[in-house]
Amino acid sequence: MRKLASILSLLIVVGGCTVGPDYRRPTVDTPANWRVDEQEARKLADSEWWRQFNDPVLGNLVTTALRENKDLLIAAARIEEFAGRYGVVRADLFPQVGGAAGYTRERTTETGDNRLATGYKATTDTFSATLNAGWEIDLWGRIRRSTEAARAQLIASEEGRRAVILTLVGNVASAYINLRDLDRQLEISRNTAKSRGESYALFKERFAGGIISDLELSQNRSQYEEALASIPSLEKAITQQENGLSILLGRNPGPIPRGKNIDQLTLPAVVAGLPSDLLERRPDIRQAEQTLIAANARIGVAKAAYFPSISLTGAFGSASGDLGDLFKGSSKVWSYSAPVTMPIFTAGKIAGSVREAEAIRQQALLGYQQAIQNGFREVNDALADQQHTTRQLAAQKSQVDSLRQYAGIARLRYDNGYTDYLAVLDAERSLFNAELAYTQTQGNLYLALINLYKAMGGGWVDRAEQVSNPVVP
Repeated sequence: MRKLASILSLLIVVGGCTVGPDYRRPTVDTPANWRVDEQEARKLADSEWWRQFNDPVLGNLVTTALRENKDLLIAAARIEEFAGRYGVVRADLFPQVGGAAGYTRERTTETGDNRLATGYKATTDTFSATLNAGWEIDLWGRIRRSTEAARAQLIASEEGRRAVILTLVGNVASAYINLRDLDRQLEISRNTAKSRGESYALFKERFAGGIISDLELSQNRSQYEEALASIPSLEKAITQQENGLSILLGRNPGPIPRGKNIDQLTLPAVVAGLPSDLLERRPDIRQAEQTLIAANARIGVAKAAYFPSISLTGAFGSASGDLGDLFKGSSKVWSYSAPVTMPIFTAGKIAGSVREAEAIRQQALLGYQQAIQNGFREVNDALADQQHTTRQLAAQKSQVDSLRQYAGIARLRYDNGYTDYLAVLDAERSLFNAELAYTQTQGNLYLALINLYKAMGGGWVDRAEQVSNPVVP
């Protein structure tokens, strides 16, 4: 027993060794500053930015999506899955103890060459109760590396859920902005069609009275039909947008409530941040790093197969043919062993596993670097989009004002006989197209700011996560 105790002590000391590389965060080439310089407080990135639109309906839609969206519920269930896997792998670090009890009744033949000797019973009873224990001594860190990988996968699944939250909030806000943009375009088209319909009715009366020619009537009718033709496509787009937003809310396709129109919405404040902030905030980058940590740990798991595996097993209990004698000293049974296994020739199987693990780690490393670069690109794109769209919107606003004035003057000159109807036709058609383009650009500006918040990540994901009330460990 002393020798066994000494061996166990030595094994426990040696068990502190862990093969395989320890994880170190890779050096990342980060830009010194953004291509577009924005000087605003970074604390805005930690706020519930979707409430800055000052539309309670949008806030309610985001809350509903965070609690009922199916992708988010799937992501929460995935966390449960990886938490269970982590528990399974981690359990191998500790001894496994089990119990067993049994009763067996057996009868032996009394005839033929195998019959029992005189004095022995043909029927026997056996009662047993035992405790079994087993423990693999983690000499080379195989189990610890497996646990490290499982823990990283669990954290990666949590970051994956945060990435779903980030995308979901941005998509709901974008879908709502698109919906209000389409609503405004439909309103413009209907108002234009109504105005042109009244004008067409008047022109038909003038034509009947011989005041205008068939050419002028046809020109006026083409204007009216142009406005009418734009309405069905916008109505279809609105229906499809409502259906898509319903799915984001975790509901069947149906109508979506409206709040403020697109002209009444408030533009969220512009956020800014440093590259280092981006590295720490974005869930997809955090998830990619945890995937890299898991892949790095699996190299140690693969390399541990080169070394001996030592386990301790034992059993203790009682066995007796009489239930009353089961727990007497003479009925005790026990055993213990320390099996050792070691690979001698595997035809390159272990080397192949190590090579595979190292290749997977390299892929994870490149994926991590790619996620960082993509994050930088998305922030720069969103900042550039916001800046240039703001200038474009201001120019289009001036264009709409000028065309509205031009259309009024053209109509007045036509009514007084100073010009033909072609000038009115050109002015009103240009105004109609400019109004639609202005509304589209207005929506694009909101979308640019939404994309900027999505690209930055930030503390607002934590706030959204609190709203979702997930059932996670």
